Amino acid sequence: MSRPRATCAALVAAAAALALAAVARAAEYPAPVAGDCVLRDFHFRSGAVLPELRMHYLTLGTPRRDAGGGVRNAVLILHGTTGSSAQFLQPIFAGELFGKGQPLDATRYYVVIPDNLGHGRSSKPSDGLRARFPEYGYLDMVEAQYRLLTEGLHVNHLRLVMGTSMGGMHTWLWGELHPQFMDALMPLASLPAQISGRNRVWRRVIVDAIRGCPDWDDGNYRTQPAGLRVAAEMLYLVSSNSVLRMREAPTLAQTDELLDRYVAHAMTTLDANDVLYAVAASRDYDPGPELGKIAAPLLAVNSADDLINPPELGVLERQIKRVKRGQAVVIPAGEQTVGHGSHTKATLWKQYLVRLLRESDRD
Repeated sequence: MSRPRATCAALVAAAAALALAAVARAAEYPAPVAGDCVLRDFHFRSGAVLPELRMHYLTLGTPRRDAGGGVRNAVLILHGTTGSSAQFLQPIFAGELFGKGQPLDATRYYVVIPDNLGHGRSSKPSDGLRARFPEYGYLDMVEAQYRLLTEGLHVNHLRLVMGTSMGGMHTWLWGELHPQFMDALMPLASLPAQISGRNRVWRRVIVDAIRGCPDWDDGNYRTQPAGLRVAAEMLYLVSSNSVLRMREAPTLAQTDELLDRYVAHAMTTLDANDVLYAVAASRDYDPGPELGKIAAPLLAVNSADDLINPPELGVLERQIKRVKRGQAVVIPAGEQTVGHGSHTKATLWKQYLVRLLRESDRD
């Protein structure tokens, strides 16, 4: 029995198109095109099924095919937990990568940036199903990305898979699940190992805070439950480095003011069920046993001040030895690094991207 095909359409609202175009002009790269792809009859690893799963995405540039119909210039970029494709249009990322002559020049490459399952404008609990939305894991998310590319956008090969944080973890999984699909892999701010230790603890704190809060009401709350405040505080805690946080708020009063402002913003922009699902999704992430399956050149980049992936654990250094064509770089902490968020500050690591593209060039 054949799987129902995906239905995709580039639907850019006038206001959104103007905003995206303005960003593009400022950065001197082609305007992003927004679209939605409906994946029909989506089966989750849990056994649950959604008749329709919507995947929202941005593309920059146009696909280039070889004589056999294979796409040769597609790049997949994957965002982190609670993020969306929009974060990659920031000047610190897009302005360093997508312009003419830059590493991912959008006049040469076909860049695909999805809103991951459960995030952004893709299907997620807050759309209406709330806690009845199927529980998803990282393997489900990668499957949705694969179907978006192959069924929706008719991309049958990737020049590069690159992701930040959760997207970095997805990048490791891409190398294992579809080892011949890409020419190169670049996971940023991630480790190729099961979530454990402090990394598991902060995620459990968020999950328990939301689920254990009486006003969560089994996911049927009318206003955001108090547990979302704890989740926001925890996200604030792990997202930067201690030096930067002290510089930003050197007194007790300033720290409280900064944290209160961050939480207040999160309470109006995040949804508790969406956060709960997104953080819990890491439960099935365990790339360690299959690292030997990765065939494409892989260059992993972390920063030394990343509280979520601390270099002192030595995980990256040990595990990269099991990747046939793997390399790893840990950027030293310094004035320009910003902890875990260094993954979106492309000036810190784009030279390594250039090296990877050069070393993996098959043209």
